[in-house]
Amino acid sequence: MRTVRDADGDTYLLVKRSGESSRVRDPETGEERYVENADLEAVEGESSLATAAAGVPEPVRRTIRATPDDRALGLLIDLVDRGPLSVVEVMDAYDMCESDLHGRLAEFRVAELIEEVDVGGRRGYATTPTAEAAVRLLRGDVESAETVDDES
Repeated sequence: MRTVRDADGDTYLLVKRSGESSRVRDPETGEERYVENADLEAVEGESSLATAAAGVPEPVRRTIRATPDDRALGLLIDLVDRGPLSVVEVMDAYDMCESDLHGRLAEFRVAELIEEVDVGGRRGYATTPTAEAAVRLLRGDVESAETVDDES
């Protein structure tokens, strides 16, 4: 598989090349179609696997990279649902040891899924628009997540 671009500048995955046309896959929809070879050019230096992943919205890709298991994903989802929480509230709310919880929160900060905020005069955490869009997309709410995805 290779990354190719058509005459309109749209990027596809080359599935099969024939004499006069090639079968290409749209990374965003997974749909395949035939395009004349003369209308395609190879995109050098771009991984076909990276092109395939680009079909998934950035907030979701970022969340996938930052949540290695269901507990981590659940933590992020709960933070999205409950809004900004103080560190004290976070420590009391979850069945994770302190070091695991702080480690996961640090990973979320690095991934720009949460940010430190003041919550009632205490240090706390709030989710970013990227995390909120990712959770909406994962729940299937594409329409309300699209505007945030365009801003990320």
